[in-house]
Amino acid sequence: MSAIKFIQDGGFFMYPILLIMFVGLGVAIERIMFLNRVKNANKMLWDDVYPSIQKGDTEKALKAVKDNETEIGRILDYGLTRNRSAKDVQDVETAMEEALMEVLPRLEARTPFIATFANVATLLGLLGTVQGLINAFAAIANADPAQKGDLLSSSISVAMNTTAFGLMVAIPSLLAYAFLQSRTGEVVESLEMASIKLLNALRQIRNNA
Repeated sequence: MSAIKFIQDGGFFMYPILLIMFVGLGVAIERIMFLNRVKNANKMLWDDVYPSIQKGDTEKALKAVKDNETEIGRILDYGLTRNRSAKDVQDVETAMEEALMEVLPRLEARTPFIATFANVATLLGLLGTVQGLINAFAAIANADPAQKGDLLSSSISVAMNTTAFGLMVAIPSLLAYAFLQSRTGEVVESLEMASIKLLNALRQIRNNA
């Protein structure tokens, strides 16, 4: 059975599932590319700034991250700016936590949609099958008794197409969602690690002052 015939035989609900598949695929690809770009940009900036922080040159580090659009740049900007006037490193930590809360929505944006798409695809598949079964039993009600068995079996086979297709879309969507959650977690952990390293460096600078 060709893919086109498979979709055509499944009835109306195959098309919303097909739309969900393409939208979910587009969101997943966009998120993967975005997170990879964020991870690489964060690493490049951190590798450039951290040596200055280790040397105690926080002003040079601040100039490098000032108005930087990367997630780690924003966090370091908050922290190093607060460090100028903060009496305690705890104030710097609070500032960076605030910055992290600001960048998190951008990192997690649209990812939950993929899990929602998976659930909706499954439900649409079941709904399509139920509708197909209703139509099948209605069709054989007045059919020739000799043909009822063959007609019912073929109708059920077609009706099950939507459930199969819904699951074919839902399973990869859930895997993509889990993968994106993992990648987002890695980025967040790298930001938290950078914050900890900055705080430790600032404590060392203050202790040596």
